[in-house]
Parts: sequence; structure tokens; C-alpha cells
Amino acid sequence: MGDGDCDVKTLDGVHESETTKDVLKSKVKHCEHHGENGAIIRSTGAENGEDQNVEHVFDVSIVLPHHPYNIQVPVSLQGQIQDLRSAIVEQPGTFQYTCFHLEHSGQRINDFTDLSDVKGLAAGSKIRLIEDPYTERDARMHVVRIREIIGAAGNRVDVLNGVDAGLSLHESIAPWNGPDAGSAAKRKSAVSKSAADANPLADFKFDDLISIPTLLPRSQETTSKTIKTLGISSWNPPPPMFRQRGHLLYLQLTTNEGEQFQLTSHVSGFFVNRSSNSKFDPLPKASPKNAMAHSLLTLIQALSPSFSDAFNALLEANNKRDPLATFQLTSAIPSNPWLVSPSSFSSAAHQPDLTRTQETYLLSGAENTETLRDWNEEIQSTRELPRETVQDRVFRERLLAKIFAEFNDAAARGGALVARGEVAPLNPTESKDAQIFVYNGIFYSFGADGVGTFTSEGGDEAARIAVGKDVAGVKMVNQLDIPGLATPGTIIVDYLGKRLVAQSIVPGIFKQREPDEPQVDYGGVEGKDVVADNDAFVSTFSQVSKALKVKKHAVWDKEGKKHVLEGSVETKGLLGTDGRKYILDLYRLTPLDISWLDAYWTDGHDKKPLERNYPHRMSVLRSELIESYWRMRMSEYVKAELDKRKNGQKDVVDGDTSDQPDRESTSETADTRVDGTSDAKTNDTETAKDRGRVDISAFALSLNPDVFCGQVPQTAEEKEEWANDEREVRAVTDHLHQKIIPEFIHDLKEQEVGFPMDGQSLSRLMHKRGINVRYVGKLASLSKEGNPRLQALKRLAEQEMIARAFKHTANRYLKNLPTPMAPSCIAHLLNCLLGTRTNDSPRAQLDDDLQYLYKDADYSFADATPHGLQTDIEAQTQLRYRYTLEESWLSGIRPTQLLREIALKLGLQLVAKDYCLSSEADSRPSDLAPLTNGSAIQSSVHGHATNGVTGNGGKKKKKRNNGDSSPVSATASTILEPPHTFIPDDIVNIVPIIKDSSSKSVLAEEALEAGRISMIQNQKDLGQELLLESLSLHEQIYGILHPEVARVYHQLAMLYYTIEEKDAAVELAHKAVVISERTIGIDSDETILSYLNLSLFEHANGNTAVALACQRHALELWKIIYGPDHPDIMTTYNNAAVMLQHLKLFHESRVWFEKSHAVSEEMCGKDSISTASLAFQLAQALALDQDHKGAVNRMREAYSIFHHKLGAEDRNTKEADSWLDQLTVNAVSIAKHAKDVQAQKIRRALFTPRVTLRTQPQAPVGRSSTEGMNGRVPHSTNALDNRSIDELMKYIESSGDATRKTPTKKRKNPRSRRAGSSL
Repeated sequence: MGDGDCDVKTLDGVHESETTKDVLKSKVKHCEHHGENGAIIRSTGAENGEDQNVEHVFDVSIVLPHHPYNIQVPVSLQGQIQDLRSAIVEQPGTFQYTCFHLEHSGQRINDFTDLSDVKGLAAGSKIRLIEDPYTERDARMHVVRIREIIGAAGNRVDVLNGVDAGLSLHESIAPWNGPDAGSAAKRKSAVSKSAADANPLADFKFDDLISIPTLLPRSQETTSKTIKTLGISSWNPPPPMFRQRGHLLYLQLTTNEGEQFQLTSHVSGFFVNRSSNSKFDPLPKASPKNAMAHSLLTLIQALSPSFSDAFNALLEANNKRDPLATFQLTSAIPSNPWLVSPSSFSSAAHQPDLTRTQETYLLSGAENTETLRDWNEEIQSTRELPRETVQDRVFRERLLAKIFAEFNDAAARGGALVARGEVAPLNPTESKDAQIFVYNGIFYSFGADGVGTFTSEGGDEAARIAVGKDVAGVKMVNQLDIPGLATPGTIIVDYLGKRLVAQSIVPGIFKQREPDEPQVDYGGVEGKDVVADNDAFVSTFSQVSKALKVKKHAVWDKEGKKHVLEGSVETKGLLGTDGRKYILDLYRLTPLDISWLDAYWTDGHDKKPLERNYPHRMSVLRSELIESYWRMRMSEYVKAELDKRKNGQKDVVDGDTSDQPDRESTSETADTRVDGTSDAKTNDTETAKDRGRVDISAFALSLNPDVFCGQVPQTAEEKEEWANDEREVRAVTDHLHQKIIPEFIHDLKEQEVGFPMDGQSLSRLMHKRGINVRYVGKLASLSKEGNPRLQALKRLAEQEMIARAFKHTANRYLKNLPTPMAPSCIAHLLNCLLGTRTNDSPRAQLDDDLQYLYKDADYSFADATPHGLQTDIEAQTQLRYRYTLEESWLSGIRPTQLLREIALKLGLQLVAKDYCLSSEADSRPSDLAPLTNGSAIQSSVHGHATNGVTGNGGKKKKKRNNGDSSPVSATASTILEPPHTFIPDDIVNIVPIIKDSSSKSVLAEEALEAGRISMIQNQKDLGQELLLESLSLHEQIYGILHPEVARVYHQLAMLYYTIEEKDAAVELAHKAVVISERTIGIDSDETILSYLNLSLFEHANGNTAVALACQRHALELWKIIYGPDHPDIMTTYNNAAVMLQHLKLFHESRVWFEKSHAVSEEMCGKDSISTASLAFQLAQALALDQDHKGAVNRMREAYSIFHHKLGAEDRNTKEADSWLDQLTVNAVSIAKHAKDVQAQKIRRALFTPRVTLRTQPQAPVGRSSTEGMNGRVPHSTNALDNRSIDELMKYIESSGDATRKTPTKKRKNPRSRRAGSSL
């Protein structure tokens, strides 16, 4: 429920876990037993009296001053007092407590200590809760919390969180109430009753018709109000005389009975006073309305007879919902859906709440000083906390994550205000791009070349890229976590066509120094003309350089003086006035991509040739590419040393590669082999004793980031070294073009890894491989051959380029446009791109009154035409990605998918309706018929008519004489024009796009990797313990609702599934789905994969009906973000067929097998091993559906492919041959004895899927299907039945039970069959 609000959760200024009980439950879920006094002992393999590595989680008794007087709360000595306080106030019977302290054995407990510091605390201990006197701040926080709890707080509206922010659809798809909801058997019986009658896939369509309601929340029952209003009284604040007597606030309460009460918040609690709306008398009221209580909740219960029943009904309704779906997000910015239901933003959805305008006062005080923070000091002082012990590291990383989350939130809100022009600049006389701002203690500047710094590099384009690279560089340095080196908090905010960089204010950065003193202390001062040296920065900068493979090198200033730097000349060191060493301007930590610049860039400001007109010179290589190149060179070095050893050369001194400083990496653990595989895997296959070890201390590889940047070496020796540095950088670019990109194409073509689903997953996969997005055009060019998977890659790459080109075009128009005109601009551009089927000559729909107000605005977007926009997109695609779109590209796009990509890149939230984007949409069935395009609907924003009724394209209309002088209250135009697909009111909201520099928790990642390695080494008990510890660390450090926690839930669910911990896998998978939806997106590729794997786990756990519902939802989402023909979708179709067959829906199962087989034929080829495997399964499904002739034909097809591809002696071929013989005999027998009932029984028993069919996990994007489970890549995911026909006949004759499970030995097939079906 709403009590998870961040402002409520930080009453004492300390981050509190919002689901402490859930954390404790997850820690002890799967390996716990009960000890004495009710203590729960979590241990590794604690069986038969073992007691190893135990952690006690026990109950303590909380003694309360009021009903229920005593509650039990589970605690762990590893927790903190703040966790215990949070657990207390979240109990249903203790909601009312906010201002209190705890006592144990008569001694007051410090609120900011660990539970382990409380002497004598054990299972059954009594802790007394003592109510404290209120301060004004305590009273304000108490009012905020009570309003949240009783549902009196209205809907909040802010610039950062859009409509339906943090939405989750999980409850309506696969209800889950946590581990206490009942056993798997109970859940199975609950859903099995309707499984046959309500098949979730019954009406699923395989075509490309998209169901918009898939993205919309289901309607929920509305609960009655507990009170009418609760807010600040007009008599507030207390005058001095009464403040001296302990009065803190004056409140006004209106109950459901219609009675109005004036309340006084006193240091001792709350009471009804004598005031009225016209008379002030804040003293206690006389009997019978003389109620008083320490808690406002208790007071309301006493004043309103109907409150208790209404409040209990509210609690009951909230308890039915998954807590993860209702808690407020405090550690991550919630995702904003790109389509929103009209009911979510209609006038009826916005309820009156006067106190909504008073929340700033309640949260921040009258002077608004409580929220003003020194962000930089908080960040740096937290970084300087001790890190010696594990407890120190947990506390430090937890506090860091909290501060970064709060900084990102505050910086994003301020950035949006700056972009909207609501913050005054510090230098208003400067040009707009050069203006700087300070808001809420955060420094803002535009990502544009306002002062000419990047004139020779590309101007505004270069500046925009530089600030993006700077944030990425800060993130890498933050991940290194080097003691003594400080970075400012940094994020990027893209909003309304503007890019702003927000930074915490570094002490001394605005200080004016002496004329002969440089403004920075290390690195380039004014470009590369003036360079500063400072030995104090060498030691810390050298650690960054070693970790990021940056070479210590010389640079020369404008006078030719040599300076030796540890980083790029553009990277600066500043000694702040607080004595800390800051590293700034990290946009060139890696060298330039010289191969790209040589091909597509030329210096000069005059008109450049088309083939050399790339917009900027900030094209740098990715750090992942540097790491890949480093590994390749290391592998070559090791192989060379081993060859020397084999040839009798001198033995190499034994050394440990993990101790070398060059071994550090920002993206992976240091414990990695040169070929990229785990050291644990190496130890599992061969020992160091067998092969020996190679000393790599002599190996060194680092790159000079300043080559090709205009530096001029002076001596011959310097020139030679510089030339070597240039050759090394060119070798890296050759590695990209000759190895990385071809391997990327090969892996996707040969089904080695999961195929990307949308532009975001494609970009993420490219970045992981070290490929910049600018090479997406090259990927499309290399994918033009006839292979279906490469054709899919080409289509996805083209879609991504078109969406990005549209974004750049739209940003150009939006940048200098007033905020109220942004919806008209976006709607017109969308009409020009996607709405030409409705109106091939769309006109901009402008509000004439607003246009009159903003006379000086740039309305050039109104002149855009479909042909002109198409030309702009083609030019942008050629300019930025060096790719030429085909002439008919507009007719080949998938409009819904492209609209989604554009919305995500611009932060758009559109009305959810069936937009007429293609000819197929005209006949599309829709659940949103009243909102289809071409019909006139009433505007909910300006009061204007919408589709079919527009303005006159910018011409001034006659003055409306309707008696309303408001410029935005105009009525609809009487001039009817052709309808438009998009209207301004379809643009419900525009939210900022955020890129932050927060680092991941090193401690949590280390525990997760250690757990994976232990599982690979078959150390199951240790691996489970480490994985549970990693899960606990993730939850403690990030909080429950965070993308990183969702990803670790997903990975652990896969791991538990492989070790047959099905209940644990299901629980974690449900949590992964909810958190992914709320923090990443309800239709993101990660959410779809989470749903697909949840379906797999539910089916394995016997809940097939729920599994099919998850399959249905995932497939509908898949069609929305990609289409119905994704290359990897055959695995999902196959899994659905297996599930339907499990429910004995044989005909429906056959349909899905046929679809899976058809997709395999299209994507993999008719003679592929995958197609043969699916034909084998399809033959069995046909037999079950009594199509014996079809079964024989499909089995013959499978046999022919196996025989041709694998040979006659391969076991797959032999199995297919045996099945073919038996199917043929059986078909002949049935043809002769069609009326023989016994033959039918034998036939049905013979072709049960029990021994041949199983589901398969969906391959994650960029990885194999089981790589995320155990770190190993399987030889095959296709395993045919390994039983002979005789064995099956013996089974049938002995039992006849076609559903009984019998263990079978799994056999691995050739690796080439990985992406086939899930036999």
C-alpha cells in the first residue's frame, strides 16, 4: 500500500528497506530449519545435525503502549535498528507509530546502531516501544504518513514521473501473493479446474494484429474513502504564544459522516480544538468531542464511527495485492509506459486534494530548507567511509546507492525545470547555449558548444556527444572505486529536444584564480594549448590508467613544451577547496576510432564532401572493445610462451595472472581467463599442474588516447613512439572490423546467442560486444544476404536507424520551441511519418492563441511535409550511420514498432488507441473502438475538437466571441479538414530521458559470481549459500525495487530451476517480473524474457494454466515490440505446444507444433537439424491428434534430414527410423482396424509426450538459452526420446498410465541443434 512512500520511509533521515520482512524471508526461504525458542537457522546443507556457517533469524517481542500491546518481529543480528523500526511500522497493528524510541532491559537503543550492538538480544527478547514527544518535523512527517496509510492522499503529478509510472500488469496476468499463498499443489488444484474450459491460448492469433489492451492496466475495484479530507488548516502556523505552549500544526479533518474537526498537533499528540472556519481557539474542545491521542490515526478512529470499517476494507483490498506492485520506488526511477489508458489521465482521474499543494510544506518545512542538501559533500564523504570489513562495505555501498538514487531523482527534476525555462540562469546575458544554472544545489549546463570549446571537433554535435561520453566515463571511474579520487555526481537529462548535464557542485570550481594560475591543476586547461602538471594527481590517475588500459604518455602544449600525463590531455584534475582530488571531463578515456574518422570525417568549416561529412570528431572506441583486444593479445602472448616451453625454452617463472594490475576490468571480474572463460571452468577441465602457469608480468598493453588529436612530437624518438602508439590504436580498430563485427553477425546467424527484440536490446548487445551504435548501418549492410535471421537483423537495424534519425530531426525542431507547442510539433511530425495513410498531406494543428503569445518562436516544424521528413530521415541515416535506405523503406517499416521506438527515445506517452498506421489497421478488431482514428473525440486538454477537426495550419482565425477571455479556452474550429492519425491531445505527456553514472555494487556482484562458480564446480551447498548471500546483498544495497535486483532474481530463478528447486524458482521469477515491469518497462525485452521463464517454471511446478497465461501475455508483448516472426519465437511456440499437450489439448497442441515447425523452416531452413527435431515432435503431436498419415510423413521428413546431416549411425537417425517404422505399422493397423477400440487405446498410450517432450528456457538477448543458468553452453537443447519402441510397449503393458513421470537419462545432441525445439 501507499506507506512505502519515500518521504515516509526516511523519517529519520536514514534509508530504510521497504520490505524488510520480505528480505528476511528470502534469506531463509529454501534452506532453513527451526532451532530452540523458535529461532530460524539458515545454513548451508544443515542436515543430520550439521551446523556450518549458520545465521540466526529469530523473533523478538515488541511491547506496545496500546492495542495489540505485543507483536512478534523477525530479526537478524546482521541487521540494523532502522530495519527493525521499519518492520514495526509496517505491521498492520502498528501503522500509527512514527515518533518513538526502543528500549531493551530498561536501556534506550540508539536508532543508528546495528542489532548486534544490543547486549543480550536473543530469541524471545522483549523490546519496549516508547512514544516520544513530537517536534514540528515529526508532526509533519506523521501527517504525511497517516494520509498515505488511510488513502487520503490524492494522485501526485510531477515532471519526472509520468502517467502510470511504475506500472505492473503482473497481478492481472499471473496472480501471486508470495510464498505464503499456499503450496504448489494447492495452486495447481485451484487453476486446474478451469484449465480445460479456459485455455489462455484459445483465441490467440499468429498474425501481426496487435492488441493494444495488452499494455493497459486492468480495471480494479475501487475502495470506499476512509475520510473525506485531511489537510493543513487555514489557521496554520501557530502564533508565537501557542508555539511556546507546544502547538506545532493546525489541521482540518472532514469525516465521511460530514463532520468537520479542527485539530491541534501538540508535542504530546493530537487533539480536537475549539476553532471553526471563522473563529480561532486552538485549545482542547470540551466534552463530548474532547478526543486526544498520541497518533492521528487513533484520533480519527475515535472521531469517525465509519472509519474503522472503511480502513479495514482498504487494508483487506491492499493485502490482496502483491506488495512489490504497490510499494513506492525509492531507489530507482520508475519506468513510464509509452501508451497510457485514457482512464489514467482523464479529468475524472484527477481528484481534488487541497493538501496536495501543501505537501512541499509538510515535507520541507516553512523555510523549505530541510530538502536543501550539499550533494557533493554527501557523495564524497560516503565514498570515504571505511571499507575494511564486509559489514563496512555493505553499509558503505548501501548508502552510496541511496545517495546516488536521490541525487539522480533531484537532478532529473531540476533538469526538466531548466529545460522548460522555469529556472533563472546565473549568466542571463550570455547566449542561451552558454547559460548555466544552479537549482537545488545542483549545477546545470546545456550539452551544446556555447563557448566554442568544440568548434574544431564538430560544434554542438560534438558537445552533445562529449557530455554523454563524460557520464559514461564517470560511471567507469565510479566502478573502479579508487580511494582518494573523487568524481562529481553526474547525470544527463534529455528533454524537449535539449540535453542538459547535471553535476554536483565541486568546491572551488567557480573560484577565480590568479591570472598566471591555471584553472585546473592537472591536464589540459584550454584544450591542448595549455597543460598543467601536478605530481599530487599522478598516483591516483595512474590507477585509473592501469585499470582502463590507458598509456602514460607525453603531450605538448602550444609552446612545444613536453608534459607527461597519466590520462588524456582532455581529462582534468582539480584540487577542490575541500582538499579532495577531483577527476573531470572523462569523455575521452579511450582512443578515437581512427578508421571511422579516416573514412567519414574531414577537418574544416567549409562545405564538406558527402562522403566525409560526419557531424563530429568525438567518435571514440568503447571500453568493451579495448578489453576484448587486451584478451586477444594476452592469449597470443600466453600461447607464444607455451610454445617456447614446448620447444625447450627457459621455463617461465610461475605467476598468478589475477594479481596483475593490468588485469583489472570495469565490466567483468578480474578473475577471468584470457579467452574470456571463467578460471573455475579452467580448473574444472585441466589443472595448473598439468599445463603449468605463465608469468604475464612481462606483458603490457595500454593505449594512448591522444593519438590522432593534433599532438606534435618533437624528437625522433618521440615521433617513433607516437607512431607505434598510432599503429596499436589502428590494430584495435582492425580487431573491431575483422573479428568483433563478423563474429557478431555469425553468432546471430548461427543461433549462437539470443536474437535482439527491439532497438534497445540491439544497442545493448552491440555495446556489450564493444561495437558503437554508429556501426549499426554496417551491420545492416552485412545482413543483406538471404539468410532469414540476417534479414531480421537488417530490418531491426534499419528500424533503429530510422527511429534515431527521427529523434534527431524532432530535437532540432523542439529545441527552440515553447513547451506548450511541443505536442503540436510531435503530432505533426508523426503524421508526416506514420499518418500518411489517413492523410497524405497533414497540416500542423496549432493553437492560435498560444501561437499569438509566442510570436518569436520557431514554427518551422509546421512546414514539414511527408516527403520532406522522409528526405531528412534518409539524410540523417546516411550522415550518421553511412547507410542508404531503399527507396521503398517507408512501405517496409513496421509502424507500431517504429512508433514505440520513437516514443521511448523522445520520452513520449501517447493515448492508448488503435492508431491508423497501416492498411491492416483499418480492419483490426479493437477493444478501444471509441478511440479509433478518424473519429472526432473531445479534447481533454484545450477543449478543442480532435481527429477530423483542426486549426488552419497557423493562419490567424477570427476572434472567438464566446464570453471567455482565457487564451486556452477556445472552442473547436468550424473548418473541417481531413482527419489526422495523430493530434496534439494524443501526446499525453513527455518525460525526461535519464542517463546516470551510478556504479554497481562490487560486493554483491562478487558474491553472485562466486555462487555461479561454485555451482559450476558442483559445490551445490556452497553455491546456494553464496547465491542467497548475493541476493540478500542486492536487496540490502539497492532496495527491493531496483533493476539490478530484478536481474539477480531472474538469474537465480534460472539457477534454482536447473537444480530442481522449483518452488524457489517460481517465487523468484514472480518477483523478477514485477520489478522488471516497474523499473525497466512493462514491454521491455527483459520483462518478456522474465514472463517466458516464469511460464516455464510454473509449468514445471504443475501450474500449466498460469504458465499458458504468461505465455500469452509474453507473445502479445512480443508482437508489439517486434512482430509475430521473431527468429527465436519458435522456442516459445514449442513450449506452448508442450504445455497444451500436458493439458491433453491435443488438437490445440498440434497447431502450435505446426507453427513452431513452420517458423523453423523459415528461419533455419527446411533441411536444418532444428527443423528435423521439430518435425520429430510434430509427428508425435499428429499421432496424438489421430492424423496418422501426417505423422508418418513428418517422421519420414525428420529421418531424412537426420540421415543426411548426421549419418545413418547417429542415434538421432536410428531413433527416427525406429519411430518411423512403428508409426507406419501403427498407421496401417489402424487403417485396417478403424473400429477396433483396443487399437485406439494402444495408439493413444504409445504416443504420449511423457518421454519425449519438455520445455526449454528462452535464450536471453546476446546469450545462449542456458548460459545464464550455470555458466556453461550446452551441446544441444534438443534431445530425442532415448527409449526404444519395445521399452515403451513394456511400459504401456505394465501400467498404462500415460501421465506418470519416469526419470529418463538426458542425452546431448550435436551443438548445431542448440536453437531448435525443446524436445
